[in-house]
Amino acid sequence: MKFWKAGHPGTLLTALLYFDFCFAVWVLNAAMAPFISEELALSPAEKGLMMSVPVIAGALLRLPMGIVAQVLGRKRSAQLQMGVIVAGLLAGWLFVDSFGGVLAMGVLLGVAGASFGVALSLGAGWYPPEHRGLAMGIAGAGNSGAVLAVLFAPPLAEAFGWRAVYGAAVLPMLVAMAMLQIFAREPPDREQKQLRDYARLLVDRDAWILNLVYMVTFGGYIGLTSFMPTLFHDQYGIPKAEVGKYAAGAIIAASLLRVLGGAAADRLGGPRVLVGLLVIVVGAAAAAATVPSSPTTMAAILIVAFAAMGAGNGAVFQLVSLRFATMTAVAGSLVGEIGALAGGFLPAVMGVAQAESGSYGPGFVSVAVLAVAGVTALVAVFTVWSATWARVAGPEESSGRAIRGVET
Repeated sequence: MKFWKAGHPGTLLTALLYFDFCFAVWVLNAAMAPFISEELALSPAEKGLMMSVPVIAGALLRLPMGIVAQVLGRKRSAQLQMGVIVAGLLAGWLFVDSFGGVLAMGVLLGVAGASFGVALSLGAGWYPPEHRGLAMGIAGAGNSGAVLAVLFAPPLAEAFGWRAVYGAAVLPMLVAMAMLQIFAREPPDREQKQLRDYARLLVDRDAWILNLVYMVTFGGYIGLTSFMPTLFHDQYGIPKAEVGKYAAGAIIAASLLRVLGGAAADRLGGPRVLVGLLVIVVGAAAAAATVPSSPTTMAAILIVAFAAMGAGNGAVFQLVSLRFATMTAVAGSLVGEIGALAGGFLPAVMGVAQAESGSYGPGFVSVAVLAVAGVTALVAVFTVWSATWARVAGPEESSGRAIRGVET
């Protein structure tokens, strides 16, 4: 296949594995929430905070880790991150026995969330512009790691206790470290820049529009992924060990559609694809806000929402890799940070909504409102983006043209 010959498959696939296992760890507290909250007698607000801490910590670390990766190299940065994650998992297994300890562990495990920009830039760095969206989609399909957490962690916790799950999670992280060391090669697309060049991203209009869209597509994804075990357990009375069965379909849909979203953006243009997907998110979030009485109906609605969000994630990063071609690790980390921050607050919003109104509906409404804002912003720049750096081009034109970078 032409795509595989155009880049370095070993790096792409090991970046996928690295991100996959990191993502599983990132949402592990959420998967364990019914068990931890029962043992520690946590209130709804405390449960929301416990689920939010790893997501928020990972979000805040994304931009700093992106800069570190740009300076030290993405392969080295990935190994450094996984070393810290292993330490956090061991702490959870051996030492955590209080709510404060769970929160402290959540900060360490949040490092797993900072793997995002590093993994995508590492995996896609070997691929030319005409294949960048698909490469980003494949690396980003590591979102599927959430399935590992929600499907396998609750039964393991039921059998061996929730602390043992953190100890067991050390093994796949060590496997990912070994595979990355053996098969990955540092991509050649890294360009050293001054810190002020990276800082200019913070005031770039295009970056902030992509930030807004990613708040919907990824923020909605990670926020709802973190909250689904609690939603299905508390709202619908699903046993703790079985909540993963209801959440898995939505997570798998998002992961698979991320690849297709990147490929569709390569072919049709990222702006066009994203507008259509955000409209779907608006409809699905509005439907979820009614909080249907059947858990099967809610699961079906979330599958639609997650599919659109997952495809949107792939399309967003196709645009990031074109717009910021020489600093994808940093730009990707900034966009990922803002998106993950939105997702980090979503479980807390859901918990507060339930406490104040007796319904999770207002939390889903907030997702719909944010999606409407994303559509509005994309429509405003659609013509300019589609006519310049985001326009659809054939392989020969794409490989030969200069991609507009942040410095312009």
